[in-house]
Amino acid sequence: MRPKVLHRYLLRQNLFYLLSTLVVGTALYLMSDLFDRLDDFMEAGLGLGVALRYFAVKIPLIVSQIMPAVFLVSVVVQLCLMARSRELLALRSGGVSLASLTVFVVLYSLVWCLGQLLFSQFVGVYGEREAARIWSEQVRGNLAEKKVLSGVWFKDGDSIVELDRLWPARGEAQGVTVFEMTGDRQAVTRILTAKRADAAPGDWRLYDVRELHPGDFSVTAMDELALPFQQNPATFLHVAPGVDPSRLPMWTLARVIGELDAAGSNVERLLTTWHMKWAYAFSVLAMGLIALAMVTLFENVYLNVALSLVVTFAYYAVFMIGVTLGQKGMLPPWLGAWLGNVIFYALAGGRLAWTVWPHRPGAAA
Repeated sequence: MRPKVLHRYLLRQNLFYLLSTLVVGTALYLMSDLFDRLDDFMEAGLGLGVALRYFAVKIPLIVSQIMPAVFLVSVVVQLCLMARSRELLALRSGGVSLASLTVFVVLYSLVWCLGQLLFSQFVGVYGEREAARIWSEQVRGNLAEKKVLSGVWFKDGDSIVELDRLWPARGEAQGVTVFEMTGDRQAVTRILTAKRADAAPGDWRLYDVRELHPGDFSVTAMDELALPFQQNPATFLHVAPGVDPSRLPMWTLARVIGELDAAGSNVERLLTTWHMKWAYAFSVLAMGLIALAMVTLFENVYLNVALSLVVTFAYYAVFMIGVTLGQKGMLPPWLGAWLGNVIFYALAGGRLAWTVWPHRPGAAA
């Protein structure tokens, strides 16, 4: 069989299994979510239209989340059925080695990796944010304007600012303390305290201000003081408790990381999340390699589908462990995000290399 004909056949066959598995997986996920949250919509007195919109906009998010597992199952089913019908044997007899099949699966997986990345960052992120908005604002009534943070601090130029309470969306703060430092950060030149502040980038206005000069311990009271801080208080919405940074597109998240890092905030959590978006998209490649490796061990479709579910849970567990370690600073953010992929790339790649190694007796041709 010519390579182009073979590749078209494999592609057409896999797309059928993948789309079938995706529809079933999405339907099961939606049914589970429906039973879990329908009572909340009814208790909130919302109409059927709001509930339907909520579940409809969640579909892209669901597709993004289950795609790696769906890809694994589709490739496993395809290869196992080809083995049962002796198609794999016929391919080997015709000179198509496991190495050639692996190259096709790797290239095919990479296409899906890029598709997964783009889909999740455009359609998936929008769906997740809209679903979260409906749930927060219409079901829970938790508007962004009501969010309040405690114990916020940041650096701006030569100043360190502490806020007892901050309403990021409203640009309001209470209990403001500003430590103005020398250029070498070795001494404090003055300390400002204010009961409240209205904050906007480039225009922070403090009210009921007391100015302390450490040199002579003199104190000056002022009704109002304007400071040119560039920090945007709305930025802190993205690190508020309960706010998932994965809801931000990669480019927005990168901008937020830059702003918070410049302000002196800890960005390991956000930086790990940024790397995680890349790593999760390229988990599709890991699943393709795992599917090939599994078929070299067992060709029973039922056994391999069951093992696929076990492998999927194992992958997610390792993936989340790595992400947690990265967010807590126990691993570099990039390594924490990619830990699951690296481990499963190595396991599957090692098995495939062992199988196709030409000098080992009994290796596949």
